[in-house]
Amino acid sequence: MHTMLPPMTRRAALGFGAGAAALAACPALAQGSDKPIRFILPISAGSGVDAIVRAASVALGKAFGQPVVIENLPGAGGLTGTSAVVKAAPDGLTLGMVSNNHVINPAVYKKMPFDAVNDVTPISVVGATPLVLVVNPKLPAKNVKELVALLRAKPEGYNYASSGNGTIIHLAGEMFLDEAGVKARHIPYKGTGPMVTDMIAGQVEMGVVALPAVQPHLKSGALRAIGLCGSTRSPAAPDMPTIAEQGLPNYAVEGWFAVIGPPKMQAADVQRVHDAVAAAFTSAEVREAMDKQGNIIKPTSPEQAASYFRSEAARYAALVKKANVVLE
Repeated sequence: MHTMLPPMTRRAALGFGAGAAALAACPALAQGSDKPIRFILPISAGSGVDAIVRAASVALGKAFGQPVVIENLPGAGGLTGTSAVVKAAPDGLTLGMVSNNHVINPAVYKKMPFDAVNDVTPISVVGATPLVLVVNPKLPAKNVKELVALLRAKPEGYNYASSGNGTIIHLAGEMFLDEAGVKARHIPYKGTGPMVTDMIAGQVEMGVVALPAVQPHLKSGALRAIGLCGSTRSPAAPDMPTIAEQGLPNYAVEGWFAVIGPPKMQAADVQRVHDAVAAAFTSAEVREAMDKQGNIIKPTSPEQAASYFRSEAARYAALVKKANVVLE
């Protein structure tokens, strides 16, 4: 869900570095409390970020020393779920995992219910996930060249899906069309899950999606990969070429994911949450799961996360203006 105008590598984008504390160094936020940590995901079940958090849920529970409850609250490009985080008590018991969409929204929506940088507590940009352009296998295109030829021969005769207007998935699709000089009709969905379901059913022909969310469908043949959207190939799919190496050298988009808390969290709570998150995601079992999904894990500090949010917001504002995406 990464690089946009101009492209950046995963290493450059996430090379902030932050040492992960040992699990033993991460006491429960409320000492002796069995209150659960509420982890809000502002996206639908079945999305890439959903798969990432669920793969780490057991390790997160161990690191926090408390149960972790994952709650999907999709809608409005992530505004619904993130608003719940913003309104929560700043006690470290309510957290959220957001992606690129979090800093895209201010450029997309005329009115925002919160400030994407100042009304949250950035805790850590945890890592990045590869995106992939996929098509329904009935579409007679197996690579970028063949897909572009189809789109060029029948302008606006094909549809491309997204997880919602103004999302990184939408913008990644727009970037592909722009780079290739072709057109297709945009069909927005309320989340990645229903989008993927309709691509498999042939209701829409193509779309960009997180690789972890569609790997099983690619293996089963329910969907066909055209190419990875990042600047480099993924260890999880080493034989899958990038779109850039198939003739669109300026195309590079990747997803990142970050943990946030409500505004006005105490510094001690921010540090404890950061240490628990870093410990969970750098634990051996989660790293193994992330490697299989193709995710790059390199947690940043809270300060680095805040700086990154600001720089990414400026980057996406330029792209949104170019794509002329404005929502009420």
